[in-house]
Amino acid sequence: MSASSIISCMRLLEMSDSQFPVGNFSFSNGLETASYEKIVHDADTLSQYAHAASLQSAYSDGIAAIQAYRAISNDDYDRLLLADKEVILCKMNDEARQMVLRMGKKLAELAVQIMDCSTMQRFLDDIRNERTAGTYPVAQAIAMHCAGISEEEMFTSQQFGVINMILGASLRCVRVSHYDTQKIAYNMAPLIARDYEVVRNLDFEDMRAFVPGMDIMASLHEKGNMRMFMN
Repeated sequence: MSASSIISCMRLLEMSDSQFPVGNFSFSNGLETASYEKIVHDADTLSQYAHAASLQSAYSDGIAAIQAYRAISNDDYDRLLLADKEVILCKMNDEARQMVLRMGKKLAELAVQIMDCSTMQRFLDDIRNERTAGTYPVAQAIAMHCAGISEEEMFTSQQFGVINMILGASLRCVRVSHYDTQKIAYNMAPLIARDYEVVRNLDFEDMRAFVPGMDIMASLHEKGNMRMFMN
């Protein structure tokens, strides 16, 4: 492994870590309500829920992030802003919008402190001046492009973040063990690879986020009785 590979791998691990301070541990992506309503109650139903969330993310946030990453490579900032707009259009409930905006702004604020990235500084200025929404997938694309992380690695990190958020939350509200959650994560790897081979060839008009069960869970969480995670 070359020195440059080690550097990009180290940065990928840093940005994919659950302790990376952007707030993803504060959300459960609707799992808290799904557990409360006994929809997710064991390892099998948790695996199904994590897979559904991964698919929803791949065909919405994943496509937008890939297009934003390529827009940066082509010095096309307007297309990057279009990707940011398309992400918001795919968020069907308030909790999803709050999550993607809060984490996006936090990542942008963090990135300008730890790396020299003029694109991220411009993006953060546009967020603060309300010229763009500032979504997490687009902020991820900017940060990882600036850090020398490849498009494939960025997509992998993004999908890992979605799955890890749910699996981490499950240990607090579903009757599963660490063995269960790690097996689910391990088995998701080939599915993520398969999804990338499809979505890498798609564009904004192909984006979709139709997983109504998850949107209903997130909407119920806004007024629900469970309060371990943000809503």
